[in-house]
Amino acid sequence: MPVFEYRGLDTRGKGVSGMIDADTARMARQRLKSSGVYPTELVEGKEKARREARSVSLFGGRVSPMDVALVTRQLATLVEAGLPMMECLSALVDQVDNPRLKQIMAEVREQVKEGSSLSDAIRVHPKVFSELYVGMVSAGEASGTLGPMLVRLADFSERQVELNGTVRSTMAYPVLMVLIGGLVLTLLMAYVVPRVTQVFAGMDKALPTPTLILLAASDLVRGWWWAFLSGGMVLYFGYRRWVATPNGRLKRDQLVLRVPVAGKLVRMIAISRFTRTLSTLMTGGVPLLEALAITEKVVLNRVLSDAVATARENIKEGEGIARPLAASGVFPPMVIHMVKVGESTGELEAMLVKVAEAYDREVRTTVGALTSILSPIMIVVMGGIVFAIVLAILMPIMELSGLAG
Repeated sequence: MPVFEYRGLDTRGKGVSGMIDADTARMARQRLKSSGVYPTELVEGKEKARREARSVSLFGGRVSPMDVALVTRQLATLVEAGLPMMECLSALVDQVDNPRLKQIMAEVREQVKEGSSLSDAIRVHPKVFSELYVGMVSAGEASGTLGPMLVRLADFSERQVELNGTVRSTMAYPVLMVLIGGLVLTLLMAYVVPRVTQVFAGMDKALPTPTLILLAASDLVRGWWWAFLSGGMVLYFGYRRWVATPNGRLKRDQLVLRVPVAGKLVRMIAISRFTRTLSTLMTGGVPLLEALAITEKVVLNRVLSDAVATARENIKEGEGIARPLAASGVFPPMVIHMVKVGESTGELEAMLVKVAEAYDREVRTTVGALTSILSPIMIVVMGGIVFAIVLAILMPIMELSGLAG
């Protein structure tokens, strides 16, 4: 039965608002009038949700992984407390701060109220709730363990957010240094160097080679900045289009894995995501083949994703999981050994968790070491470039001083 939200006046002329169930808007108005409420505004819940969704999507409201992790933890707590699903969802709508997520949870609540399952209700929002998320909720509903499943899903989401946050926060400083350094060098070449080198314009003596190079670079930056900017934009959008193709994405991911240090880091993050996701799904009762199909889409690197897809096809033919993963040549021997031990002992989920935790620690260690190395290198490089600019400016001045002496 449709739900209508109303605003109106009671018999004393006081403003009232609320929600009412009715088959049509006309019946809703009749029921309100019979109860002493004279409606001034009556909007069906679905239509109101669509209006607000359009408004939120146009004026902001990005839902971050942290928002999803928080709402999952809150929902898990409420379900574990034994509250009915409608009460849990209503409480979530009141608690969520993100306007976009609040609207999505309101839509989910309305669909559940109309008889949909929670998994079906969240499935219509794939940009917020991933296939992994929907699969876990569906498995929990089917097995009658939705509460524990949501707890596992909350743990998984929080660990992923923590790992991603560690990588981003650690790499933020080097990236910021590159941006600031590039901006400073551009300002030096475009404005400072031309003003300082004006004193060399009337010199009869030939300028030193470093000074000539500096002046040529400055003229290039000032005269052709638009070409550099346009070229950069063309390269960026061309790269985006190339990566959007299946072959381009595969080539890019293959190249990334070959990059020293960075490739190793990307591989470790992908393996950690793969093992933790697969373990979480299998622990929740999702069959292995279905879990691998979901995990294949969760792994962000196409090379590893293809290896998981090949392993899934081989498992369909009766093989275990360790041999196909080893045959791909993508996964390190330690991962293969742990998976093989897990298969033989019947504790595959526990072994996958150990692999994920080991790689999470290694990712943090590698990122920290990489940052500690990059920071001084970048300072030395920036200092060297500034020193070269200053030296190129001072060389003619020192020669003039020598001639004057």
